[in-house]
Amino acid sequence: MQQPISITAISSISSLGKTPDEVWQSYLKNSHCLTSKSVLNQELPVAQIPEHAKGDIEALKQSDQKYKSLDHSVLYAIYASRAAVKQAKWHASDNFGINLGSSRGATELFETYYDSFLQSNKAETLSSPTTTLGNIASWVAHDLQTGGPEISHSITCSTALHALLNGIAWINSGMCNKFLVGGSEAPLTPFTLAQMQALKIYSQVKIQNDGHADSHDQLVEAHEATFPCRALDLEKTKNTMVLGEGASVACLEAGIQEDALAIISGYGYATEILKHNISISSDAQCFQKSMKMALGDLNPDEVDIIVMHAPGTVKGDLSEVKAIEKVFPNPPALTTNKWKIGHTFGASGALNIELAVLMLQKQHFISVPFLKHQKEPKRIKNILVNAVGFGGNAVSILVSKANK
Repeated sequence: MQQPISITAISSISSLGKTPDEVWQSYLKNSHCLTSKSVLNQELPVAQIPEHAKGDIEALKQSDQKYKSLDHSVLYAIYASRAAVKQAKWHASDNFGINLGSSRGATELFETYYDSFLQSNKAETLSSPTTTLGNIASWVAHDLQTGGPEISHSITCSTALHALLNGIAWINSGMCNKFLVGGSEAPLTPFTLAQMQALKIYSQVKIQNDGHADSHDQLVEAHEATFPCRALDLEKTKNTMVLGEGASVACLEAGIQEDALAIISGYGYATEILKHNISISSDAQCFQKSMKMALGDLNPDEVDIIVMHAPGTVKGDLSEVKAIEKVFPNPPALTTNKWKIGHTFGASGALNIELAVLMLQKQHFISVPFLKHQKEPKRIKNILVNAVGFGGNAVSILVSKANK
């Protein structure tokens, strides 16, 4: 890296909650945040933002006539961005940059508008401007009134960490000294959920909204029913991915700032040659390359924790562990948050960064409760965060404890 980058604020809204304290308290519980959603005459496990947070989003939507037509993916991003910028004490006059992305974008609006088109053969007036990819960053920039550069992109599940890479690049180039980065996703829609089922990667465990399992027409083992998503369980024989919604954004500033929550001390990226649309090599060569690049000259033994991508699929989880074993002769403590909050696609990398920052601040390791033998870190100083998306686009970010 040309220079260290400080994370001076981070904010999110997800099934974990809407404030840093609420998020941390959710992480301290060994229970998941999944509920049941009725979709296409079936009950599916999903991770939705809690009811009290939905009230805040509805209030935001009604606060401005223009916001009433925006997709939830945009509203989540605006909500999280307001909180992050307030936390960092940034002002519109700072002309900070914005790079926010999404894997799926305005899925709810797109599906709604397309249903209407099929019935009437006419497109509604706002169907185009409210479903374009640039919606998220442009509306956040409008809301925060910054005059800096604004970027939207989609690189599937590594979208948020690619946004972070862009923020680092802009800051290192000297073209901007502050950047707001992250991702937002609202994928709990019929067509999006059906797509994941078509890939045969979605969890088949049915749960009731009190968090307990209901085996219905099939017997589900007690431990499996307790956790519908078995992310990082290498003994599972079925795919258990669950979708979640939310947004997470971070404020980046050049150098080591006095009020830094954590320091970005390394970054890496790699793209894998694909055999088919969703393939990844058995030992995730893209992750091997991205992790080695992020480490730089740092001894692998200096990494205390890896927050894995671990989507809860059989091949995805195993290939990432194999990649870690290739790069780290003595692997550090491993963890993931997808068993708790599901896979939030384009927002997942930023939520992983948030988990890493919280563990660095609190000096407390968040484990995966159903793992039989989980290594505990001896210290928490350096944490590696991974994300990868369809297309083999892997990103690894090394975040370190701020010396205060």
